[in-house]
Amino acid sequence: MSTASSGKAGLREWAGLAVLALPTLLLAMDNTVLFLALPHLTVDLDPSSTQMLWIMDVYSFLLAGFLIPMGSLGDRIGRRRLLLAGTVVFGAVSALAAYSTSAEMLIVTRALMGVAGAALMPSTLSLIRNMFTDAKERTTAITVWMGCFILGIVLGPLLGGVLLESYWWGSVFIIAVPVMVLLLAAGLLLLPEYRNPEAGRLDLTSVAFSLAATLPVIYALKKIVNDGFGWLPLVCLLAGLVSGVLFLRRQRRTDEPLIDLALFTNPAFGSSLCVLTFSMCVMGSTFYLFTQYLQLVQGLSALRTGLWLLPAAAVMMLGAGAVPQLAQKIRPGVLIGSGLLVSSVGLVILAQVDADSSRWLLIAGFLVLMVGLTPIMILGVDMIVGIAPPQKAGSASALSETGSEFGVALGLATLGSVCTAVYRSELESLPDSTPAGAAEGIRDTLASAMAVSEELPARLGAQVATAAQEAFVSGMQASALTGAGLVAVTALLALVLLRRVPLVAELTTEDDAPAAVPVER
Repeated sequence: MSTASSGKAGLREWAGLAVLALPTLLLAMDNTVLFLALPHLTVDLDPSSTQMLWIMDVYSFLLAGFLIPMGSLGDRIGRRRLLLAGTVVFGAVSALAAYSTSAEMLIVTRALMGVAGAALMPSTLSLIRNMFTDAKERTTAITVWMGCFILGIVLGPLLGGVLLESYWWGSVFIIAVPVMVLLLAAGLLLLPEYRNPEAGRLDLTSVAFSLAATLPVIYALKKIVNDGFGWLPLVCLLAGLVSGVLFLRRQRRTDEPLIDLALFTNPAFGSSLCVLTFSMCVMGSTFYLFTQYLQLVQGLSALRTGLWLLPAAAVMMLGAGAVPQLAQKIRPGVLIGSGLLVSSVGLVILAQVDADSSRWLLIAGFLVLMVGLTPIMILGVDMIVGIAPPQKAGSASALSETGSEFGVALGLATLGSVCTAVYRSELESLPDSTPAGAAEGIRDTLASAMAVSEELPARLGAQVATAAQEAFVSGMQASALTGAGLVAVTALLALVLLRRVPLVAELTTEDDAPAAVPVER
């Protein structure tokens, strides 16, 4: 029986949380399993280098772009309805992706998966906001939600490795189908419907400005990661910023905005979003660089890499479980700021890792980093969705997700560029016998350098591989130290900007508008 209407969640709400964990877990695994499948699908589909980049990036590209429109759409048509519609589409296009017969077909299906994923993520979080109206229970529910996301990131390489050892590359996509079928059936049975009773029509002009603001910026950041700075990323960034200004002007003037800018008048809302975005910069780039280190420097398979990350994941889950209890006694600004300072120490530890270091040093640094990030990952999201009135939970959830996506993309572009710059600088001088045609591939990325080294004579190949690995480690160390500085500054921002925010349980929303209402089925 549900008791959510009286302030406390009942059995149905907690069972519904288990249902909402399914898409969270699956979407977190999506990109990590794709990385494992790339060598296998390359043999069958023979994509060009440009097509390969689109296969990898188009999903997250469109996911980030459509989060805000989808969050606002959920407020209007109902969060459960949008979640289940996204479930059907995601499952169907996952099946199509698994049986793609060309690179173009896979790119299109990955794009559609990104749009469907944008319908799933804010819907899960906004439903949690409405199902758990008690502040303490909501914090606990978001902790479970975030724990599933963390677990999905770690389980991705494990599941992908197991599937690819026994099945074809399409199995990493087809696994989504039974999960989506289960989500559809359980969602119809257990999830309540909520929507904004006073929401008007979706403002398509605002949608267009939103897409024009987010898509070029995300594309530019990804372009910088792959090719470095150039005129095209600069033009895209400028176009995105201009569109962003037009979007904000539209939100102030229209009667039906996608985002209620009044939310930002609450210092805790805007400050939490800012701190969360900068924190995700470090998380995304560090996870990428250090999984590359384990595979390309230490020579581990993706499956063994996932196994080595399990201890860190287990400790993070335990740490996440402690956050709701700590949040009842320690103000968010102090808890988040202190956690970020701990994370900066973890990055300093990671900066000590070299090519011959024990893997336990790497895991210890990664563990300290992620434990320190846990408070902002939970409380930051909790404050963003908790401060927003229930009828605007979809828009607030979309802002939280968009901030995280931007943070990861920005981190890869900035901290990843630091690593790349140092890597290429240290490889300016290659052995004299290195063929001129091979030098460009060696200086491109560590992965391409290792591939080139295997085609060279044994002695020269070993020299090139060692030089490339050492250069990558130097870049990784520089990136970690830069990240430590960024996290320390973000910690100070949290301590200053969130200093007056009360305990999470005391946060209330002063809003005269009616709450999102349950919809009878």
